[in-house]
Amino acid sequence: MTGLALQLLTGLASASSLFLVAVGLSLIFGVMRIVNFAHGSFFMLGIYLAYTLVHTLGGAVGYWVALPLAAILVGLFGALVEITLLRRIYRSPELFQLLATFAVVLVIKDAALIIWGPEELLGPRAPGLEGAVMILGQRFPAYDLFLMVVGPTVLAALWWLLHRTGWGRAVRAATEDREMVAALGVNQAWLFTAVFALGTGLAALGGALQLPREPASLELDLSILGSAFVVVVVGGMGSLGGAFVAAVIVSIVKALCIWLGVVTAFGIEFAFPKLTLVAEFLVMAAVLVWRPWGLFGKPQAISVYAEPEAPWRLPDVMQRRFTLLALIVVASLPWWSHGFPYAVILATDMAIAVLFAASLHLLMGPGGMHSFGHAAYYGLGAYGAALLVTKAGLSMPVALVLAPVAATAGALLFGWFSVRLSGVYLAMLTLAFAQIVWSIAFQWDAVTGGSNGIIGLWPVDWLASAQAYYWLVIAFVAAGLWFLRRLLFSPLGYAMRGARDSALRAQAIGIDVHRVQWMGFVITGTVAGMAGALFAFSKGSIAPDVLSVAQSINGLVMVMLGGVQTVAGPVVGAATFVWLSDSVSQHSDYWRAVLGGVILLLVLLAPQGIAGYGRSVAAWVAHRRKESR
Repeated sequence: MTGLALQLLTGLASASSLFLVAVGLSLIFGVMRIVNFAHGSFFMLGIYLAYTLVHTLGGAVGYWVALPLAAILVGLFGALVEITLLRRIYRSPELFQLLATFAVVLVIKDAALIIWGPEELLGPRAPGLEGAVMILGQRFPAYDLFLMVVGPTVLAALWWLLHRTGWGRAVRAATEDREMVAALGVNQAWLFTAVFALGTGLAALGGALQLPREPASLELDLSILGSAFVVVVVGGMGSLGGAFVAAVIVSIVKALCIWLGVVTAFGIEFAFPKLTLVAEFLVMAAVLVWRPWGLFGKPQAISVYAEPEAPWRLPDVMQRRFTLLALIVVASLPWWSHGFPYAVILATDMAIAVLFAASLHLLMGPGGMHSFGHAAYYGLGAYGAALLVTKAGLSMPVALVLAPVAATAGALLFGWFSVRLSGVYLAMLTLAFAQIVWSIAFQWDAVTGGSNGIIGLWPVDWLASAQAYYWLVIAFVAAGLWFLRRLLFSPLGYAMRGARDSALRAQAIGIDVHRVQWMGFVITGTVAGMAGALFAFSKGSIAPDVLSVAQSINGLVMVMLGGVQTVAGPVVGAATFVWLSDSVSQHSDYWRAVLGGVILLLVLLAPQGIAGYGRSVAAWVAHRRKESR
């Protein structure tokens, strides 16, 4: 029991740091309605800047000055990001705001790489709190006791700021009705800037306070982002008290897993410490299934698709001819690219990415369901193919055809729960399910190979050459795209768009909205599983990375780069993303920053995506020709 008490105290110390990050994210979303993917990057900058300032200022006083100073500097940088970037895209679709913040993640990561290098940096112990205190006869770090006080102190300060100041009342009013606040004369632009600076400063303070506990590294941005999202969603979007309670719950659950250790029941060993990788997502999934708006959140109004769009039309004769010509050119690539043997491999990767992005596009565009965990079905297809070959002993062609069944099963289960939510809550539940699957693949060594993955997945002899496998991929991708396009103009496709545009009206005319969305969820998961199976045999091996958050984010970026409101969007976006990533990474070690810069330019200049921008230009040219006649 002494060990349990100490683990719970450790959990409370971790909860304070997690709360600081999550409460900043909650403030930003509550007021600005932005899902800030760059929030973890500001946490990472906080710990890096604290490391530099501690060594620059020196001494005990310098140490304690460095931590808040790092938070202030990052907060000012956050204000600069809001003024120069986010302020320009507030009227853009929410997904493109997310894309812009993802581009900021790429730029900040490479900036940190340039300034601090790739090595982990461990800061010194906190002066005056280096030692330990005796609790229940055991030594407990004094710094952890300090952290336990910081969280409630910040919560109390924020409550006073929001409830006892005029600025705080304006912020709380903006969370309820931003338009009314603007009508009352409040400068909305500067209010948003101040909220974003405060939120990013709190994230940086959470990072700076972690300096004596964990090293600064380039992987902290995405790792803390998932935990922060979990806390915000479990507590309820916009609820500061909910964020604190959720941070405590998540941290204590992790502490309990460590305390339980390895438990044997009915002859089976359960290693509870391994659950720490996924415990927070299990908590989030359980809470959202039971209470879809979080513990202290409010039920969301039924969403209406706010972005008007032209009716989707079947392709005309010219479009069909162009599509056929493009397919012929793509299929003949191995014959006219002899001077560039790598072109076939790159084109194979692009084609697989196109199929993955097209499946996500159907879910996000016509379906109106934003998924942050689509990599789950991509990875299930890849692992399904690998296990059918290595464990079941099936041939590669049979395994390729049967592999998507694993993704279908996952989509059937996860989709049944997910479609009962909407907006950010739906997106976060899909992320939770994806992380659960990733954790299983990462830790089930006997079946999935754990972190080492599965190797030896090469195609059969008649598909062994890069050219032969390329043609197989093109055939599957073309069939998949044809199927998805046909689905768009089927009764199910029209029903999905009706449910997206107005769920109430769709229900009034007899459409079972949840059933229609569930069917769309399963179909898109199956197609993503086929893309994953093709990927597994193209690389000859797989690892848990195919199920990671980064893979899901890549899919989102592909769709948004091309354009959500166009059929050709995922094709153009996926091909562009893969080509850019490959080309830039070959010529620069800082390819993320270059890619992020390109994405930012596209967001600012073509918020409708590449394909959407092309369609607008074509419409403008046609209009000018009509006027000239």
